[in-house]
Amino acid sequence: MKPIHHLNSSMAPASPEAPLPVVLAGARGHGRWHLDNLRRLQDKGLVRLAGICELTPLTEDELGGFRAAADLPEQSADFGALLDSTGAAIAVICTPIPTHTDLALTAAARGVHLLLEKPPAPSYAEFRRIADGVAAAGVVCQIGFQSMGSHAVPAIRELIARGTIGRVYGVGGAGAWSRAESYYRRAPWAGRRRLHGADVVDGVLTNPLAHAVATALVLDGATRAEDVAGIETELLRANDIESDDTSCVRVTTVDGGRITVAATLCAEHPGEPYVLVHGTTGRITFWYKQDRVLVQRSGHGPQEFTYGRTDLLENLVEHLEGRAELLVAPDATGAFMKVVEAIRQAPDPLALPDDAWYLEADENRRVVRGVDGLVAAAADTLALYSELGVSWALPKEVST
Repeated sequence: MKPIHHLNSSMAPASPEAPLPVVLAGARGHGRWHLDNLRRLQDKGLVRLAGICELTPLTEDELGGFRAAADLPEQSADFGALLDSTGAAIAVICTPIPTHTDLALTAAARGVHLLLEKPPAPSYAEFRRIADGVAAAGVVCQIGFQSMGSHAVPAIRELIARGTIGRVYGVGGAGAWSRAESYYRRAPWAGRRRLHGADVVDGVLTNPLAHAVATALVLDGATRAEDVAGIETELLRANDIESDDTSCVRVTTVDGGRITVAATLCAEHPGEPYVLVHGTTGRITFWYKQDRVLVQRSGHGPQEFTYGRTDLLENLVEHLEGRAELLVAPDATGAFMKVVEAIRQAPDPLALPDDAWYLEADENRRVVRGVDGLVAAAADTLALYSELGVSWALPKEVST
């Protein structure tokens, strides 16, 4: 395993004065998390929520803690005009995946720095448009993989570098979540591969459990697009959707590393997703949403640690003030975007046979029989579903 290519970029030369004016594009759905986080950072004096871009303005109840007249942000459906009128220094983009490129480039053209939600784009070509566009404009772009703010990531990399678990020969990832059928009806783009001729690629590995893929790649040290030698995908679905909800992927790196990630949104007993680093004398398990790490190695008892986490918007502000290095620059997600591209180019997901799943009526969700153990086995053995003897798994699709 080679040393990691740095997630961060160089220190920013600019030192704008706090609080920095911020515009939030997309304040409903997951955007509500950003709204709460902006309130927290505003209370700390780091930022000021200057504007919200939504097709329908937020109500007073939705604005919550921003009800005071002095705190009320400007609202508009015109993103560019809102950036101009508010004098925004930062834009947080949490909108449907196909809109990311145009919004990011609109901000970059105005010299506005970015926190761009994951996945940054629905294709590698669109990702390059964003990465090249923000670089040409001289603005800073942070990609919203929150797990990269976990202090566990550098701690695990240090354990690996010290040989704590011997020679690392692979990294697995497992995510067994559940989603009701209403999850796929919440927006026109949900569960779609394409919409009105545009790529969406809203699958289990590219959106809800994208962190499992990105985190596994980071722990392997394969973050850039050029670190990827080949990608194998197996995309399936139990739900009546266009995209995949039960899938696995295996990435081979130019150094011969193997990263296998398996995920489902049809779990029998949903649990915390994790990444598993395999070494010749031990293993490290990282529950990335909890910042929790378990180290198991020969000749020692198990050791468990819980780490802190740096918020990515806060890190972006500190970077712009010259006080920190950026945690997740665009090129540090190039390998992840190669996975997105392989999934985009793969054949449409295979519908599982009716006897492979059942409906959990109380929760109105589809459950794939035995999938929890299958996801865990893939992470444990670095094998794909088809290699684990599952009758309904299709042969792998290979991308190089």
